[in-house]
Amino acid sequence: MTSATDTLLNALEHCGMVEIDGLHAFEFALDEFDNLHIECMDGRAAKHWEFTPAQIQAATFDTTLQSWLITGDSGEHRLVCLGDVVSGDNDDDEPEDE
Repeated sequence: MTSATDTLLNALEHCGMVEIDGLHAFEFALDEFDNLHIECMDGRAAKHWEFTPAQIQAATFDTTLQSWLITGDSGEHRLVCLGDVVSGDNDDDEPEDE
């Protein structure tokens, strides 16, 4: 898992999915200006967050909750970086014919 000495930027580079404020978001990326964009669906409503490089750098890791606290233009958000996500479409788990 993430240690307190890691940066949020480093954690983002090694995760397959993020959770923001309890919502799972498969769509997240850094743009050419290193702004972090996170998108997800909350029921039928599309949600979008954007964080600047300074906001990403200022994020703090909460060891008790194993999550990052990041403050954006819309207030504070709790961000959890989850491990690599593997698609269920992989055929690798099926036995091979010999």
